[in-house]
Amino acid sequence: MARKIIISCAITGSIHTPSMSPYLPVTPQEIAASAIEAAQAGAAVLHLHARDPQTGAPTPDVAVFEQFVPAIRAATSAIVNITTGGSARMTIEQRLQGPSTLRPEMCSLNLGTMNFGLYPMLERPREWKHDWEVPFLEATRGGMFKNTFADIESVLATMGGFGTRFEFECYDVGHLYTLAHFLDRKLVTPPLFVQTVLGILGGIGANPDSVVDMRRTADKLFGKDYEWSMLAAGRSQMALGTMAAIMGGHVRVGLEDNLWLGKGQLAQSNAEQVRKIRTILEELGLELATPDEARAIIGIPAR
Repeated sequence: MARKIIISCAITGSIHTPSMSPYLPVTPQEIAASAIEAAQAGAAVLHLHARDPQTGAPTPDVAVFEQFVPAIRAATSAIVNITTGGSARMTIEQRLQGPSTLRPEMCSLNLGTMNFGLYPMLERPREWKHDWEVPFLEATRGGMFKNTFADIESVLATMGGFGTRFEFECYDVGHLYTLAHFLDRKLVTPPLFVQTVLGILGGIGANPDSVVDMRRTADKLFGKDYEWSMLAAGRSQMALGTMAAIMGGHVRVGLEDNLWLGKGQLAQSNAEQVRKIRTILEELGLELATPDEARAIIGIPAR
C-alpha cells in the first residue's frame, strides 16, 4: 500500500473538565454523536474515554461505555480504540474494566509512570460548574500517573489475550526504551503503533526539536517494525501534527488533547479539528487512510 496517513481522533479524554468548554462531549449520547461525526469527517481511529453523564467526571463504569461504544460501532467503520489510561486517579483494575468487557480492536497503553500536571489550568479564571473539577486538577500537583512495568504487563496480558492491538502512548524518550524492552521480551508484536505524546507537563515538550528527537529515537529502536503517530497537546496540535505527517507519520487530533481550533476560537466539535487537519494534509498532497486501510497498516484483521 502506498503510504497513507491515519487520522486518529480522541473524543473526550480525562484531562479537560466541562467548565473549560461547552463543546466537550460528556454524556454517552454526546460522545457517540461526536465520534460518529469525527469518523464521517475522516478520522479512521476513534480514541474513547467515558464520563459520568451527570457530572462529566472521568469514569471507568462499564455501563457507561456500553451506552456509546455499540452505537459508534453500528454507525461507522472506524477503528474503536478504548483507553486503558482512564484517569490518573483510577487503579489499573478500574482502567481495564471497559476495554476488557467490550474487547475493542485497539486500546491505548501508557508506557511509564510520570508526573501529569494539569493544575496550571486552575490559573485561568472561570466559573466552575461542578465541585469535583478544582480538586481533580489540584490533585495532579502532588499525584502521579502510575504505569509500572507490572501495570503494563497486566494490560498486555489482558487485552493481548483478546487479540487487541495497541496504541502505545509514549510521553517521553524513556517510554520508547520501555517499549523496546517489551519488544525484546516478545510481549508486543510488530507492527507497533507508536503514539508520541508532546506537551503534557511532566513529559517531553511540544516543539519541533521534540518531534525530531522522538522520531529519531523510535527509528533507532524499532526500524521497520513500527508505525509512528504524533499528538501535541494544546495550541501546537495542528502545526506539529502537520510536521509529523510530512516526516512520514500519522496524526492525532481531538478535544481530549486540545479544546481550540485556532487562537481564541474554541473548537465546536471533534469533527472541526479532523476537517482542519485533513484540509491541511490534502493541500500538501498527502493521502488519508480509510478505516480498512488503517487496519491493514496497524495489523488489525479486516472487520
